[in-house]
Amino acid sequence: MTKQMKSLKTLTAAAALSVLPFAAFAQDAAPGFDEIGPYIMTTLLFCMAGFLVFFMAAGFAMLEGGLVRSKNVTMQMTKNIALFSIAAIMYWLVGFNLMYPGDFNGYVGGFFNITVLDPVGVAAADAALDYASVGSDFFFQLVFVAATASIVSGALAERIKLWPFLVFTVILTGFMYPISGSWKWGGGWLDAAGFQDFAGSTVVHSVGGWAALAGAIVLGPRLGKYKDGRVNPMPGSNLALATLGTFILWLGWFGFNGGSQLAMGTVGDVSDVSRIFANTNMAAAAGAVTALILTQVLYQKPDLTMVLNGALAGLVSITAEPLAPSLFGALWIGAIGGIIVVLTVPMLDKLKIDDVVGAIPVHLFAGIWGTIAVIFYNGDATIAGQLTGIVAYGVFTFVASLIVWFILKATMGIRVSEEDEINGLDMSELGMEAYPEFTNG
Repeated sequence: MTKQMKSLKTLTAAAALSVLPFAAFAQDAAPGFDEIGPYIMTTLLFCMAGFLVFFMAAGFAMLEGGLVRSKNVTMQMTKNIALFSIAAIMYWLVGFNLMYPGDFNGYVGGFFNITVLDPVGVAAADAALDYASVGSDFFFQLVFVAATASIVSGALAERIKLWPFLVFTVILTGFMYPISGSWKWGGGWLDAAGFQDFAGSTVVHSVGGWAALAGAIVLGPRLGKYKDGRVNPMPGSNLALATLGTFILWLGWFGFNGGSQLAMGTVGDVSDVSRIFANTNMAAAAGAVTALILTQVLYQKPDLTMVLNGALAGLVSITAEPLAPSLFGALWIGAIGGIIVVLTVPMLDKLKIDDVVGAIPVHLFAGIWGTIAVIFYNGDATIAGQLTGIVAYGVFTFVASLIVWFILKATMGIRVSEEDEINGLDMSELGMEAYPEFTNG
């Protein structure tokens, strides 16, 4: 090695040593992956789960479109895209911060807080590294409230006017759902009382079911549904479409329940998400098979619509506690959900409560069952705490919904005329041309 090369090597080493303190300082200033990893992974979980739950909007639309008669299909599609869009705006305007107000009295948060996202290119020092980005959290919670409104849409199909329904959607998604949701998920009084609902058997599904039940009672049944002491079947337009919608909802439920882990920053969190996926799938399968067998036993032939709703009832049933049960536990919880649907659909018909798609048995009755079933696997749950939550959500949502429906009935009118119902809502509400196949169904 020449003298010049040795001198160059010495100067390089000295330069490297001189920048070491600055490199160390930079490492101290910038958080490592151990600090920012949970934030990044949980934000990713919320985004991916939110995409899946968003796709449930397509599932609800396809299910409802397949179960209504041809003359009302376009009306159902209009309601579904409108209700999701209204939910997105109302949840931004008031709902999100009403549901998650931070420190509050435990019952009602602030009405005049608008959601604000993190700044563009937010620095790690300014981010909530113990949780997730505001945008991902907001979007994930938003798609839940839209699902609640979709439940109401299906139950009241084929005879409700468009604009009164959308006004109700504004109130449900902007105020009713966020207020009651804050009682549990916002750290409110039911959370303090020990009520347990992991992903929303009651907070989401029963709320939609109670609102739908109130609406069905005020609205009344479809023309000809109950006549001369008989229940007259009104077959849907496309059971292939309804089946596709059910599979889409089944897929979306993995985001619904899996994302409700609310964390993906550790091995335990990721493992728990996969456990939730497996239990969610098992409950759906058990609900479908149970409904398949039970309709064969009771009616001597399987009923596809019951099987579809059996799968959905299994999903609703496991939603209150999809993490703790074993696969066998998820199986029997979902199976009972399937039984509930098969038995309660004819019960509603006896009461002359017309639910076009079976939303009330699936989301309300199975939601109540799933909330009670939590006590078998969650050591923090008590029967008193679960019943308190069920009653609180039921009384608040049902009474508030009844009041809103009666006001809308008195002011705007909520039901189309007999002639318009016979011709179909696609024609009367949307102005579509009447085709023979639309009016014969």
